[in-house]
Amino acid sequence: MSDHAKYPGRIGILYGGNSPKRPGSVASAEAVFKALSGADMRAEMIDLRDLSELGVGLRDRIDVALLACHGLGGEDGKVQGMLEQLGIPYTGSGVLASALGMHKPTLKTLLAALNIDTPRSVTVLAEHSVESTLTTVEVNLGYPVLVKPAGGGGSLGAGIGRSAEELAELLRARRNQPYAEYMVEEYIDGVPCTVGILDQGGPVVLPLLTCETDRAFYDYEAKHDQGLRRETCPAALPEDVEQRVMETALRVHRLIGAHGVSRVDFLIRPDGRSPVLKVNTVPGLSEHGHLATMAAAAGVSYVELIKRVLDTAFTKVSYVP
Repeated sequence: MSDHAKYPGRIGILYGGNSPKRPGSVASAEAVFKALSGADMRAEMIDLRDLSELGVGLRDRIDVALLACHGLGGEDGKVQGMLEQLGIPYTGSGVLASALGMHKPTLKTLLAALNIDTPRSVTVLAEHSVESTLTTVEVNLGYPVLVKPAGGGGSLGAGIGRSAEELAELLRARRNQPYAEYMVEEYIDGVPCTVGILDQGGPVVLPLLTCETDRAFYDYEAKHDQGLRRETCPAALPEDVEQRVMETALRVHRLIGAHGVSRVDFLIRPDGRSPVLKVNTVPGLSEHGHLATMAAAAGVSYVELIKRVLDTAFTKVSYVP
């Protein structure tokens, strides 16, 4: 672990924007700002909504960007690309890994190429009619299914279709959402499990966390209301399942070229099946979020976690795609 002496004086915490995940991003940024300020480090919060006005002036305002931006525009490679062009070091993964992690259909294609288990799915584009989608789902998946944005996160815009009628209703409702592409995925009844990976001279798996809920699935409400979920960390999983999940998480992290920090989500079935749901290259950074909980189980305090995340801005190789 570094002594953090290499940190320049001005840290910009990038957050917010217009993503549906803005509230979670604000919570992450506020917690990070408090932690850095308490450690006598110069930091300021910069809302992504204001970046168009800042332009190249951002380069004269900050020396490093700590990314606390979630969802569209924040973790899909767009902000990362802007920072690359401005020559500002930033935390976490580069443009390509961020885009791959965000776009679930492409991620699933990569997972399938390595025979990594992931729920079967079909992609629904804006031009696909409800009727044609119902036929495709009937032939390839059956029911129940889970509908979710292809490039979203946090289970926003997601729902379960237990019949053709319910699926049709969900597909029609998607027209009111900011996503142009959706996935219809086989519904798997299992316990959500998340695996944090943090760079400590190389990617290291943090203690696993499982999260149970009495809701139909681990939806946005359960993810943001501690009263609607029951967390266990370290997770109480069979040793063989835990080992397989840890190894798979590292494979996924490396597969997309993630750097520094990530969180890979799984479902654990009673029979031991553990399909990968997604990889998050900009995990939530709130003090009581999953990443902080897993770090605490590994003996890493919240302030130290944020410093280690900040370290990742300076440990990239000379070129990251």
